[in-house]
Amino acid sequence: MRKGVLAFLFLIFCPWLIAQQTMNNDAVIKLVKAGLSDTVIVSTINASPGAYDTTANGLIALKQAGVSDKVIAAVVAKAAGPAALAAPAAAPAAAPAAYSPFAAGVASVSYEQSNQWTEMDPERYSIKTGGLLKSLATGGMRMADINGHISGKASKLAVKTPITFHLSLPPGTPIDDCQLLKLHVNKNNREFRAAGGGYLHVSTDSAKDAVPISPKKVAPQAYEVTLPAGTAAGEYGFLVGQPDQIYTFSVSAQ
Repeated sequence: MRKGVLAFLFLIFCPWLIAQQTMNNDAVIKLVKAGLSDTVIVSTINASPGAYDTTANGLIALKQAGVSDKVIAAVVAKAAGPAALAAPAAAPAAAPAAYSPFAAGVASVSYEQSNQWTEMDPERYSIKTGGLLKSLATGGMRMADINGHISGKASKLAVKTPITFHLSLPPGTPIDDCQLLKLHVNKNNREFRAAGGGYLHVSTDSAKDAVPISPKKVAPQAYEVTLPAGTAAGEYGFLVGQPDQIYTFSVSAQ
């Protein structure tokens, strides 16, 4: 009876007693040779500081000494430290997608500055002379000559050349229906005269405000237009087939 009580007390206090010393591979082997159960040995490993050899040779030596896989796994986990037991770190949140001007489908104009694209806000223009009928079904640019009127003496956007613009066109709108226009400042407004039907590359009396450009196709319904250095200072605007809307900007003096 007395021996049974002593054995019971040994099993209870053994992990605590051993925990006062640093455990290693040899200490684990001694516990196994002493006939302690895997549960007691694992508890001792978890409760005690340890300096274990978990190289291939160290683990083989434990196995050859009769140490069970359960105990060896506890040794490896203890040697790896708390980081090995922690939950995997959550993947960093994906950064917001940078604005891209290449999603065609609706009319828009963007400009490139410091290797970033910024979308422009259009201004409204009104027809100054009467008798003009616009074909809204085709986007608004196949029409008679337009005398446009924009409120305000200057655009809110001022740029310096050289500068690249990106034009996204509505489906079915040909690039020849788009125009870059030189605007005339008149008192507290800007005015222009544009030709319908596409006068992009020519300068005629009816399209005298059209600025010749060389669009470069970069995607379906998407083009880039670069204004070279030396472009005359003043007010400009892009018509891209959207009724009553013009994308304006000011070119600063160099």
